Amino acid sequence: MGHSCCCCKYLGERGPRLANSLEMQRALGTQLLPSPQERRERESLRSWPQPGSRGSEAGAQDAADPVKFISTNALMDKLHLKYAQKTWIETLKLVRLCMDKPPRGSIRITPHHPLLSCLEKIQRTLNAKSLSTVMSRLEFLSKQRGLKSHISLNGTVCYLTSDMFYVEVQLEKDGKVIDVKLAHPGEAPVVCDDLVQLLRMKNYDAFGKILEGLLNLYQIPGNSDMKAKVYLALQSLEKDLYSMSLLYRTQDVNRVTEVLHGKAGHVVPRTGGSQVCGIKVFVTVGSSNTTHKLPISPLIVDSQAGDGNPAFLPLTDELSMDLSACFFLMFHQPFPVSSSNIQEIQKFTGVLIDGLKLASLHALIVQFTLNDEYKEDLSMNNSCFFVSLPDCPKHSYFINKGTEKLGTTGALVSKIPFTHPKCVPAIIEILRHQVTYNTLIGSCVSENTTNKDCSEVLYFEVSPQKGTSFSISFQHPMGDSLACVVADVLSSRQIRCSLHTNPQDVTLNCCNDFITRVMERCMSVPLVMRAIFKNAVTMKIDGEIQNMEAISEQNPEVTCKQTASSNSTGANLSGTSMQNSGMEASSSRVCDL
Repeated sequence: MGHSCCCCKYLGERGPRLANSLEMQRALGTQLLPSPQERRERESLRSWPQPGSRGSEAGAQDAADPVKFISTNALMDKLHLKYAQKTWIETLKLVRLCMDKPPRGSIRITPHHPLLSCLEKIQRTLNAKSLSTVMSRLEFLSKQRGLKSHISLNGTVCYLTSDMFYVEVQLEKDGKVIDVKLAHPGEAPVVCDDLVQLLRMKNYDAFGKILEGLLNLYQIPGNSDMKAKVYLALQSLEKDLYSMSLLYRTQDVNRVTEVLHGKAGHVVPRTGGSQVCGIKVFVTVGSSNTTHKLPISPLIVDSQAGDGNPAFLPLTDELSMDLSACFFLMFHQPFPVSSSNIQEIQKFTGVLIDGLKLASLHALIVQFTLNDEYKEDLSMNNSCFFVSLPDCPKHSYFINKGTEKLGTTGALVSKIPFTHPKCVPAIIEILRHQVTYNTLIGSCVSENTTNKDCSEVLYFEVSPQKGTSFSISFQHPMGDSLACVVADVLSSRQIRCSLHTNPQDVTLNCCNDFITRVMERCMSVPLVMRAIFKNAVTMKIDGEIQNMEAISEQNPEVTCKQTASSNSTGANLSGTSMQNSGMEASSSRVCDL
């Protein structure tokens, strides 16, 4: 059937929640009284939750109204017959009528109300090509986010407003977007090019998220004047962070250098409600149960302090204000941070991080790497992962979760509170250190938890050590004992590795400097292990060639008989050397990326 069937099917899937709407039945122009068969279905319908239900009393009132208990199939038949030849615009008007004029006794329509969801599906189908459909889509977005919408007299300008800001969308007669302006308290409207591009691309989801971000900026207890002061504090912080990022910037600096070495990382200005952000964190402001003294004017000065850090003006009464708010560095998703780093951050900021649940840091890193939601019982999660690499057997990594005695616990952190811009460089440096450790452990994690093809496997165990150190244990490539590589993550820019073997085993041709170099370039444990095993294979082949040469000197007659074998071995050696060179080149490319 036509488009009306799609809408009706959606209403039918919602069941009695929509079918029981008196306003919908009035809009159909008929009173749908139950048939004898439908009366027998009333008992089964009594268990469905009704809009505006307030317990047994409300349920009794609903039961007394025979119009409310109507078969879903009967209502669908009526809808199909009445709207089979109707256009989408008329269907849209019907749904909006039911949404704007809710039935008696129903609750206030919330952003997740079924009728709003139905309207959203219709508008997505229309694809907002004309002026009227674009306006309808903007009105829907405003209502979905709890904003108000107003249309100009000529019908080409739509205002999305709240108590603290408004967004002005200017359109042409054919629905094309001309401009989008944003105005905050006490500010003139400013053109937002990013918002213009989003609406021109019809990316209403991203546009809606920016509206949510704008609303979140003012989720602070207090009156409008207090909320305006909080926004002023956020503006001051953003200016200080941007000035901090420019303080050490040169003309030839690139983004990677800023990310790795910049005091504030790579700073991107805020767009609408999207916060000033670096690579991993966003800067925003939020409510707090405790009153904090926040700056309401930029504090950074051009000169630098003696320790190389930026200098700030003193936080006087003229430059600050006591507010029930706090600045936050927020993550895209909860980020694993060790307990020691959490304590260091709290000591520096003087503000506690709320809502932390301590668990094994390695278990949290596994969950974060697999992008899984945090689970209370991490002991049931897989700890063994198979990693495939070219030119070597498959690796199997067992992630040891450690014990509390080693201090290897951590927590998933969603946001870090602070009150002064001087805290940001120190926090970022701690997070860089944590990211380095998490990246190395995460390199051993994959979605493959079984060896499906039953191929050759090299086994490794990754165990936490004290502080930011961890070990990789494995069987000696040329012996029967265990060997171990200990990696100490000293900072985000320095790693120190050491190889430990049994004195009775053959010494591996891998010095500590070589292992450290590969790990710092590749930031991957599997690539380091592949380099160690490839060097062991090369060392073994070299030993076999030396033995053959010694035998040939003692017994020249054997030389002719082993020529073919020698040539084959030489070819293998050449291939191995080329593979080893390829590994080093590959490591350099990973580093460049």
